[in-house]
Amino acid sequence: MPDGCLPPRLLNSDPEGFAWGVWHDRTPRLVAGIRDAHPYGPEQRDALDALLEEVASGMMSPLPRAAHDHDLWAGWGRERFGRPWAEAPFLWSESYFYRRLLEAVGYFGTGPWRGVDPFGHLKSAELTDPELEADLAAPADQEKLPAGERGEAKLLASLWGNRADLGFRIGRERNDARAEDLVSDDRARLWPLLGPSARVVLVADNAGRELLADLVLIDHLLEHGLAAEVHLHLKPQPYMVSDATPSDLAACVQRLASVPGTPADIAARLTRAAAGTRLRVSAHPFYCAPQPYRDTPADLAAEYAASTLTLMKGDLNYRRLTGDRAWPATTPFTTAIAPFPAPVAALRTLKSDVLTGVPAATLTALDATGPAWRTAGTHALLQLSP
Repeated sequence: MPDGCLPPRLLNSDPEGFAWGVWHDRTPRLVAGIRDAHPYGPEQRDALDALLEEVASGMMSPLPRAAHDHDLWAGWGRERFGRPWAEAPFLWSESYFYRRLLEAVGYFGTGPWRGVDPFGHLKSAELTDPELEADLAAPADQEKLPAGERGEAKLLASLWGNRADLGFRIGRERNDARAEDLVSDDRARLWPLLGPSARVVLVADNAGRELLADLVLIDHLLEHGLAAEVHLHLKPQPYMVSDATPSDLAACVQRLASVPGTPADIAARLTRAAAGTRLRVSAHPFYCAPQPYRDTPADLAAEYAASTLTLMKGDLNYRRLTGDRAWPATTPFTTAIAPFPAPVAALRTLKSDVLTGVPAATLTALDATGPAWRTAGTHALLQLSP
């Protein structure tokens, strides 16, 4: 679809929109939590306070000239800098906020906080949470299912694992009710794409619980002749609180290995697969860019094109696929996303405004329950294009 025919981008300025709550509620809580969890000095604390103040009432400022990626962001932000944060598209400004947050805490600097994940305390707490024991026991239970049901169970676990979003929990009570409603479900079209020669790309979303479920699914694909190789794509740096980085992958594999039985066996197989060519890990810088998949760089697009199927996990990837625009919810998923060079499946629990591909009858029934179902993480979708 030509750019001029696309619906408007979702903005920060709509008091009824999801972005409004992010900036006015979740973001201040996030920054306060980071300050409380680290023995930062005055420089980092003052920078965090200044960032919050700028987001709340000031003009969007560029990165310091000394920043290693100043010129890159200067190009991306040419039309944004010097204007209020409230006027910016949600997708763009949220990405830039997290880049600015890393700058504020000295993640890329030369001081003692260089390379220290500001969200690491949240990720570590999740991996040591006693409630995680049930998740770690799940793979053994899944193996007891009839052969034809194991893959379905692991795919759904990976899908619903997307609820385990640390950033989403900030400012909200955790909802443990499992209203497992798929508002759009293309599973029947997904499985025939897989097989002994398939090459699968899985673009991860959250670390911790979700990534553990993703690893169980990857192991299943490799061990049961559903993929010859899997390429796992991660974020190259901390991003949006709980997004998975290579360090988070290592922590999750180690956590699996610490549980005797099925989890440890999965960890061992994944380690062997990574040592060979069957499991490959990458962290392209585009995954931390403020751009939709319509602007995918050529080298990453070539990797998608070489795949049999790309699995896009989570809310952010869905927003980037659809451009985070105000699509009518009945718009077909394939119509709404940018042209993709190979089949692509979105596995996402609903935690923001953008939504496509929902049948009209389903939409009418759910809208009658109120607007919360679109953003509460209680509903999900699995959509495939083409």
